[in-house]
Amino acid sequence: MAYQTLLQEYMLVPPVTRVYTTACVITTLAVQLDLVSPFQLYFNPILILRKYQLWRLVTTFLFFGNLGFNFFFNMIFTYRYCRMLEEGSFRGRTADFIVMFIFGGVLMILCAFFVNLLFLGQAFTIMIVYIWSRRNVYVRMNFFGLMNFQAPYLPWVLLGFSVLLGNAISVDLVGMAIGHIYFFIEDVLPRHRNGQKLLKTPKFLKKLFDPEAEDDYVPLPELANIRPGGFDWRNRNPNIPQANNNDNANR
Repeated sequence: MAYQTLLQEYMLVPPVTRVYTTACVITTLAVQLDLVSPFQLYFNPILILRKYQLWRLVTTFLFFGNLGFNFFFNMIFTYRYCRMLEEGSFRGRTADFIVMFIFGGVLMILCAFFVNLLFLGQAFTIMIVYIWSRRNVYVRMNFFGLMNFQAPYLPWVLLGFSVLLGNAISVDLVGMAIGHIYFFIEDVLPRHRNGQKLLKTPKFLKKLFDPEAEDDYVPLPELANIRPGGFDWRNRNPNIPQANNNDNANR
């Protein structure tokens, strides 16, 4: 019974959030159980270009370190704000949400070629948090009961907390920068005069993930040929009203 309830709750999670967070947990567990090594997962341009180890383009976003406080902290924020984005501003737009993932991932990989970044999962989380915070500017936040602030300051609070934990700020700065680029292209630029939407979702993704709802309503047979009021207008006799009028005139 508990298993069925847990499975139902799991299936209620939006699809993109469910797949990404599950992949992150499975990857971390695989490392923890020594099934794979972090050296097989990190971003390495030389191995990607020369050895064709293309899986590193994906696994660099899935590993958040060994099980511990840093892993659970990142996973909580990833799950929470990824789900709120998908159920909020991307509700009914799964294809657009996937395009956001691809757009952010491609830009981060390009940055990783020039900046020494081994794992990009934390940067990806900060990008998601940044986009959510800019689309919910009036939401009041409370960080572990220590401080209250508006949502747009959340990425900066996380940056400061990351510094306290001894993490490199370059990862968070890359995530915030790419999140701002997406926010500007998607939300700011189209609202300007003569502004255009530069980031367009391919039609095949929309057909695959956002199929149009089909109108399969069929009226009941007894109501199909009757108009409101209960009078059958198709079988009315136009001579009846005229005859009544003539009778009234004769009277």
